[in-house]
Amino acid sequence: MSAAAPLHIGGERLMLDPSGAIFWPSRSLLILADLHLEKGSAAATRGRLLPPYDSRVTLDRITQLLRHYSAKAVLALGDSFHDAEGAARLPEADRARLAGLGTRTEFIWVLGNHDPVLPDTLPGRVLPEWAEGPFLFRHAAEPGTPAGVELSGHYHPKATVPVRGATITRPCFLTDGHRRLILPAFGTYTGGLDVAEPAVARFFPRGARIFLLGQDRLFHFHIARARAAAAAAAPA
Repeated sequence: MSAAAPLHIGGERLMLDPSGAIFWPSRSLLILADLHLEKGSAAATRGRLLPPYDSRVTLDRITQLLRHYSAKAVLALGDSFHDAEGAARLPEADRARLAGLGTRTEFIWVLGNHDPVLPDTLPGRVLPEWAEGPFLFRHAAEPGTPAGVELSGHYHPKATVPVRGATITRPCFLTDGHRRLILPAFGTYTGGLDVAEPAVARFFPRGARIFLLGQDRLFHFHIARARAAAAAAAPA
């Protein structure tokens, strides 16, 4: 299994996993953002054919992480389904698997902009946002200074960094180390928004650290390095 990187924030230790998940050891909590389950079937309704296995692959990855960390609870930070009808399109085998996970793991679903309503057939609780310890968990970061430490998703952050004379672009965690932490998208069919984009950068006016997802580890950079690489890689 991949090596997670510890992040000390809000007086707590969080483990940032190269999968894009976070494990909070003191609460035995696995934190995920933007699963976008059934994005493949949503694309099919618009005539764009994608392999219809994205939900299965995402659930495989969640199951693997639950086993690795022996987590007792899962917190999903919104956009767990790609649209309001996504839960209804979930194949029966995947629905049964999710229900099975819910019999031994507590699920907390935070609502997102893609799934503002979730059915009561899902295991666990559905909430607009959730607070625990020093952390406020919501789908999207909000302007201003958060009360406590805000953990969110929504923006699917990615970063471009120089590597051996070239550049690579990968999803990433983004944090100021004090008040905010934005998670990468965990779902199988998810794109990303570069950390240099104003929509993301506005939340970190004093700079931020990037934890770039690698195959089995994380790579740590300052956001300034990623912004410079993105500018260099942009068309003239």
